[in-house]
Amino acid sequence: MEVVTDISSLRARLKHESSVAFVPTMGGLHEGHLSLVRIARERAGCVVASIFVNRLQFAPTEDFEQYPRTLADDCRLLAQQDATVVFTPAERTLYPVRQEFMVEPAPAANTLEGKFRPGFFQGVATVVLKLFNIVQPQIVVFGKKDYQQLHLMRELVKQFNYPVEIVAGETVRAADNLALSSRNRYLSTEARVEAARLYQVLTQVKRQIEDGNTCFHDLEQNAARILSQHGWKTDYVAVRHAHTLAPAKTEDEDMVVLGAARLGTIRLIDNVELRRESCAKE
Repeated sequence: MEVVTDISSLRARLKHESSVAFVPTMGGLHEGHLSLVRIARERAGCVVASIFVNRLQFAPTEDFEQYPRTLADDCRLLAQQDATVVFTPAERTLYPVRQEFMVEPAPAANTLEGKFRPGFFQGVATVVLKLFNIVQPQIVVFGKKDYQQLHLMRELVKQFNYPVEIVAGETVRAADNLALSSRNRYLSTEARVEAARLYQVLTQVKRQIEDGNTCFHDLEQNAARILSQHGWKTDYVAVRHAHTLAPAKTEDEDMVVLGAARLGTIRLIDNVELRRESCAKE
């Protein structure tokens, strides 16, 4: 495995590769990231992973400085997964001058995460577009845990006519079904036990919908109330169309239940997909 820090060297290394699969990350790697690398390995002869903590997607009040930076451990884990190249640019490499041209994402970026993290998806879309231009992959792998991000990256590729296939990796979970996240390491022992409740609450909403309950607003409010009763500060629980992220309608078949909430200072997100088979029969 090669570690490359500058753009010209990376382009030279990849120049003659016929198939490149790309996994963009911010580091702090865990099994969720590694599962994406394994998917990439199945899809292409050359696997490139990037490690870059992107300042543009952090608000001034968020944890940019505290975000885990574990480069040596990350490279060791990637080598174990047979990644071909790891791109680890310095901030001045990706942003040699102040970034004034920004990618304005689709309107769906202003809901859910975008509502509570203004500018987040603009920062994500801008750095991803830069990385696409640098790596020029044929395949890019994103995880379903960041469901809204996955949706927007698909739209970005489609609307900018990029010759890239977006591949989705399933959310990887701990034994208690907590979605793996780089931020989980900051949970206290007590909070780590409680953290599993987010998935439980979202799953309960899913089951109620599968049982025929289409009072989506009431389901969302009740789920948020349960979290609040257990010490969470809930940003949202939302039932959405799985492919558009528009608010779900009773006739929708493919849906996703998304949630974001804080335990203390740690913000966790998760989602569960569902398909209402009965809709096709009605």
